[in-house]
Amino acid sequence: MRYFNIAGPCNSSEHYMIEAAARLHGVEELIDRKQYFVIHAARQSGKTTYLQDLANRLNAGAKYYALYCSLESAQNLTDPKEGIPAVVRSIKAHIRYTVLPHSEFAKDADYTDYNNVLRTSLTDFCMLLDKPLVIFFDEADCLGEGTLILFLRQLRNGYNARSAVPFVHSVALVGVSNIRDYKAKIRPNSESLGSASPFNIVTEAFTLRNFTKEEISHLYRQHTDEIGQVFEDDAIDLVWKQTQGQPWLVNAVAYEVIVRMLQSDYTTPITAALVNDAIQNIILNRPTHIDSLLERLKEERVRNIIEPVIIGKGFIDKDSDDFLYTRDLGLIRVVNSVIEPANPIYAEVIIRKLSSFTQEELKEPNYPYQMPRYLNAGRIDMDYLMRDFQQFWRENSEIWEERYDYKEAAPHLVMMAFLQRVVNGGGQITREMASGAGRLDLCLTYEGRKYPIALKLRYGEKYMEEGLAQTARYMDLHGCNEGWMVVFDRRTTVKWDDKLYVKKETVNGKTVTVVGV
Repeated sequence: MRYFNIAGPCNSSEHYMIEAAARLHGVEELIDRKQYFVIHAARQSGKTTYLQDLANRLNAGAKYYALYCSLESAQNLTDPKEGIPAVVRSIKAHIRYTVLPHSEFAKDADYTDYNNVLRTSLTDFCMLLDKPLVIFFDEADCLGEGTLILFLRQLRNGYNARSAVPFVHSVALVGVSNIRDYKAKIRPNSESLGSASPFNIVTEAFTLRNFTKEEISHLYRQHTDEIGQVFEDDAIDLVWKQTQGQPWLVNAVAYEVIVRMLQSDYTTPITAALVNDAIQNIILNRPTHIDSLLERLKEERVRNIIEPVIIGKGFIDKDSDDFLYTRDLGLIRVVNSVIEPANPIYAEVIIRKLSSFTQEELKEPNYPYQMPRYLNAGRIDMDYLMRDFQQFWRENSEIWEERYDYKEAAPHLVMMAFLQRVVNGGGQITREMASGAGRLDLCLTYEGRKYPIALKLRYGEKYMEEGLAQTARYMDLHGCNEGWMVVFDRRTTVKWDDKLYVKKETVNGKTVTVVGV
């Protein structure tokens, strides 16, 4: 019986799957043209599944020999004396399980000649073959600096001489990173690799797109057709909205519901309520896929992009290496020229990760700001909650800001940690983050009631006028006539008594409570 796979490559005999070839076009044409190229996409988006399937199809045909080779065993070997022999041995190990004559590759390799051993081993091997050789190097971007340079240079040397000396017909370098990030990794701005750059043989860079909503429906329908268990339309709609088609998340939600929550009870239809519970479980449990992604938040180049998205800052250079790198990791996307988290699940785990230590400390039993004090007859006493936050921020802001790497976003993160207890008390928080928004919007939901809040930094002369209009629009989105705007004043020259205020404004017949902190 097939199942939804959340670990490793998929194959159609064991797993429900969408053929990866449907999400990536043009690769086989490049192979026919003898090109060297890059395939890059976020972790667990289907790259390895695609490569292994393509290698099998090419080997089943009459035109090529194809080799899938993961370079993970050579990861972080920066010294090419160790790294290049490790690459050659990795190729040899992968050839052993293919239709290729494995005993002949690198048969007499001189590993002490690490400057040439990869190129000569591939040349000698290609001379023995009766068909052109295609190699897909998976995890190519994991190679350490010195090894990566020499690896690429030996491929370049073989590529340039192949009209006279046999060499690999076509090569794909595959990983999370695009070729420009290979450059950034091994060539700081102050250095140059000279005229013999190993990068100028790459002609194209491809990426695997996410699933469409129709593909999610088709994937889930495979389970329904084989088992009989139905995914209701509202459930599929929610999966699409929350995952935006990220392949691992789409599979993980189904796996969480069917295997972990229903314990393989196939008689229960999959509803939107079950999907929502599954998503919350995934967010709370932070499986390896999400944890490895969140580790990237520590990198400065990622922080340079994520922080402006959190606080809603305006201009982010979409041509910058930092932006392109963060997008390639799968953390962000661009919608109508606006940069936002790649999907609502990632948005939630990003905020929880960045504010996690604040959330933990606010759980301490001796902390005065506990959620029950704000609950009254099934409602949240927002005035009480906001006054408490003002006092909390006055007493703790300097301490908390120093503890955050994302210092400009620290007020937003602390506020969201403060409000996170609504979730812990049985409520929900919906967050809206996007570059250029000028604020971060969030909506508390508790016992069926909604409490829309806009978090805004005090910038410019018209911050109040703009903020009120923005908050009113956000209230319209949720169908609410009452909302809150929290304005953080970061000026050190202003006294706390002048920063802290609460006032009510009316905008288009709606009441906005402005909270200064």
